[in-house]
Amino acid sequence: MKKYKFLIIIVLLAAFLRFYKLGENPPSLTWDETAWGYNAYSLGIDGRDEFGRFLPWNYLESFGDFKPPVYAYLTILPVKIFGLNEFSTRFASAFFGTLTVLLTFFLVKEIFKNSLFTIHYSLFTSFLLTISPWHIMLSRAAFEANVASFFIIGGVTTFLLGMRKNGWWLILAAVSFALSLQTFNTARVVSPLLVLLLLIGFRKKLFVLKKWIFLAFLTGFIILAPAIPFYLTPQAKLRFKEVNIFTDSSVVILANQEMENDQWAWWSRIIHNRRWGYLRLFLRHYFDHFNPDFLFFRGDGNPKFSTQDVGELYLWELPFLIWGILILFKKKPGYWWLVPIWLLLGIIPAATARETPHALRIETTLPTWQILTAFGIGEFLFWTTKFRKLINYGLRIACCGVIVINFIYFQHGYWRHYPAEFSGEWQYGYKQAIELIKSLESKYDHFWFTETLGRPYIYFLFYLKYPPVNFREQAKIERDPYGFVRVKEFGKYHFFKPGEAHFLEKSLYITTPKDVPNQASVIKNFYLLNGAEVLRAYETVL
Repeated sequence: MKKYKFLIIIVLLAAFLRFYKLGENPPSLTWDETAWGYNAYSLGIDGRDEFGRFLPWNYLESFGDFKPPVYAYLTILPVKIFGLNEFSTRFASAFFGTLTVLLTFFLVKEIFKNSLFTIHYSLFTSFLLTISPWHIMLSRAAFEANVASFFIIGGVTTFLLGMRKNGWWLILAAVSFALSLQTFNTARVVSPLLVLLLLIGFRKKLFVLKKWIFLAFLTGFIILAPAIPFYLTPQAKLRFKEVNIFTDSSVVILANQEMENDQWAWWSRIIHNRRWGYLRLFLRHYFDHFNPDFLFFRGDGNPKFSTQDVGELYLWELPFLIWGILILFKKKPGYWWLVPIWLLLGIIPAATARETPHALRIETTLPTWQILTAFGIGEFLFWTTKFRKLINYGLRIACCGVIVINFIYFQHGYWRHYPAEFSGEWQYGYKQAIELIKSLESKYDHFWFTETLGRPYIYFLFYLKYPPVNFREQAKIERDPYGFVRVKEFGKYHFFKPGEAHFLEKSLYITTPKDVPNQASVIKNFYLLNGAEVLRAYETVL
């Protein structure tokens, strides 16, 4: 029972770190978060998404991106309970982030079920995930990747339970993996690879469980069946085409130039084939994710995923991570092979993208980093028992001190400095501007809002709690050949690019300071938390 007391404490700490002031930090909602919240609001009213599709299961159309829909469905109940706001929109991510800490304990317990130190490794891993800068930051915003990670971990855990206990656990594994595919695009690569790994690794045991394997595959197919036709459409591949390295024409141009320099010799066509160029690019992007600057010093270059002065992992984890890898390969306890292969497979989708390293796209590798680190910590504790008590306790206290100092440093930066430094990255200012519009609703016939900062219409829908039925009837929408959506207006709200606004009587305009005309009568200025002006409301003198 003592082990579960520690587990309860760890999970409670995880919940606190993920839910405390969830609606206030990060300081604002991104447009993707806002879209999740409003679509959940719309689905909860009449079962239709913002554009009127009834109970969509294959995708949610959002700014021309066709997103897996699970996160929106998981957000319906929080929005019903807490209202349409920042907290309810982020609730699912924080909730499943907390559950992931709990589930990780049982995952590690299953992987190393025959080890003498299984419970220690399980508790250490859960604790490391609890205080992880990587997992905390991704759990405190509406990132569907965070929920997909929960389903992937759930799929692996229940699969292992099916191998050890009863075959019906395999049905739960199929449900978890299938839901992960409908939660985040990266999981559509990682989950099938993990399933294939598990099928190969446990092929002998699975042969005995043929009935349960059939039922598991049938269950997964039923869940995915409505979405399978969409997977084959150009829309499903749109996001991949936007970000993947294989559409980089510079690789082809360089290959052709090198072959031309060699006068198109047959051997040059082999050496300088563009496929080798893409392979080198893939490998470079793959190994970017092992960059120490990314992992231990600064983290992801995108401030949404890192405070920029603490890595995705703590620096103190580095020696334990290396030690843990060596010990794992030396002792080979339980299903040890699953951990390193899982980590290596989880990076594959991110390596095909142009922006690397990318903490969000490789969140599917969690908690493998923490498992390896936990092994190193366990070995360290065993090693210190060889010393006299005074030295033993001294080493352990010193390590605990370093851990506490690192954790406090991250928390201080996240709460004291992060909101002010990076409020602009979180599209801060939309809410404040719309609050002004709400207060002046009866005074103006038209409100014009700039698109310079990107996708303002969804913030209007969200903060005005605009009736979805009215939006669908009133919205003037443009869709380009690539599937991108632009909402130009609905009701009295108009969204314009610089130079598009019509200057009319009884109209209020909100745009960036540089786009305000000289003859404007300024109503209010809006500032980021660092004091920089981001938007300006004005009237024109006609």
